[in-house]
Amino acid sequence: MTKIAIGCDHVGFELKPTIMAYVKTLGYEVIDMGTNSAERTDYPIYGKKVGEAVASGDVDLGILICGTGVGISLAANKVDGIRAVVCSEPYSAELSRQHNNTNVLAFGSRVVGSELAKMIVKAWLDASFIGGRHLRRVDELRAIEAKNDAAFTAVQQSQDARYQD
Repeated sequence: MTKIAIGCDHVGFELKPTIMAYVKTLGYEVIDMGTNSAERTDYPIYGKKVGEAVASGDVDLGILICGTGVGISLAANKVDGIRAVVCSEPYSAELSRQHNNTNVLAFGSRVVGSELAKMIVKAWLDASFIGGRHLRRVDELRAIEAKNDAAFTAVQQSQDARYQD
């Protein structure tokens, strides 16, 4: 069963139980990464926790909630191997998985309500990476993350059949 880590700061705390319950109804195992109260806390703590859980393989995917989704996604994106996306509507969520192979989804509880958040989550979870020319781009991102200019150039110049549509 696919495991999904869900984390939030104090602003996302009220929406988190709704999203956790919804994700469970879709057939996923949910791992609660905190926060567990409305007491003010720092979003990087939870972006890091979820990002590290995904990057280590302890979970398959992550979902993050803060006020806008931006801060907590920035924290997650600092973890090597994480491709977190902030979405406020389902179409971008779907394409982020299909084209960018995102592994963490973030949104803002001050930006989207619970029903729109569920639609975003469903679109993201239902989508899958389509590879081809998009794999080349994800491999370029990996080379940037590794600070490996030679690998970046090699990917750009590659005629690898995996990069063809």
